[in-house]
Amino acid sequence: MSDEIESWFKFRGDGIKRSFTPPTPPPWRQFAKNSDNPRFKRGKNFIPPTGALKLINAAIYLRRPLLVTGKPGTGKTSLAYALAEELGLDILRWNIGTRSTLKDALYRYDAIARVQDGKQLSDIGNYMRLGPLGSALWSKANKPKVLLVDEIDKSDIDLPNDLLHVLEEGRFEIPELKRLKESEESKAVKVETELKEIAEIVDGEVICKEFPYVVMTSNGERDFPPAFLRRCLRLKMEEPEVDKLRRIVAGYLGDKVQKDYDNIIEEFCEQRKSKVLATDQLLNAVHLISKGKIDNIQAIEALKQALLQPLDES
Repeated sequence: MSDEIESWFKFRGDGIKRSFTPPTPPPWRQFAKNSDNPRFKRGKNFIPPTGALKLINAAIYLRRPLLVTGKPGTGKTSLAYALAEELGLDILRWNIGTRSTLKDALYRYDAIARVQDGKQLSDIGNYMRLGPLGSALWSKANKPKVLLVDEIDKSDIDLPNDLLHVLEEGRFEIPELKRLKESEESKAVKVETELKEIAEIVDGEVICKEFPYVVMTSNGERDFPPAFLRRCLRLKMEEPEVDKLRRIVAGYLGDKVQKDYDNIIEEFCEQRKSKVLATDQLLNAVHLISKGKIDNIQAIEALKQALLQPLDES
């Protein structure tokens, strides 16, 4: 990419101090927690792939986890948000990493803080909080939650089967509260959930009243054991074709932007035949070119080349 200064540059690398007004961020990079934030309406821009609706609805009826696989940028995560948006349900997200544990997803207990505060055993609930999985399993009658288990293929080798055991049983024990029951000091403890609800846990056990709608995503980086796959419904997300990409771009950036830069969408589809590219790369390119009002052909080509680098190349 050329280092020639262009009109849309905010930082010019010349050391000259000038007035600065932050540009408006793209819809998917806004983080303020308010009802107008497009980021919290991401489910509205989800377009189900052909044949997906049958599997998604089957998972709802069967109360089975939906294992969604596909390349980056195919809408795996957005599916969970679309499910929550359309059904009017709360969504909980569990981001999986190599150090993720089932216990942390169920609940967290700060025993050290309780001891330092010198609190009685009966105050244990104030130092405990249900994690995303625990909060999803605890719910009010007729008010299930959506649980997004993101990138489960990055987990420890035993976690998928451990997770499915909890989902099969629809309940889990909290040993610290079980011991409280045995002491006969109290049989019900109030614990806060991830959604700031107050869960009343009786006899140290969280029992599912309404099973959550579980969406687990995978980039296909590992194989799962048959026992795990047997308990899931599997949906493979294909890369969206040009018509769906037009709708996605229009959903995020507006119809006018989509029409004005339709040539970039078509070029993206052509490049994707031989390169590994993600939909969000296309959105980045269209947003930056449209908001920067770049009209120089050479500058546009240089920017596209920089932004649409194949994901399988370092």
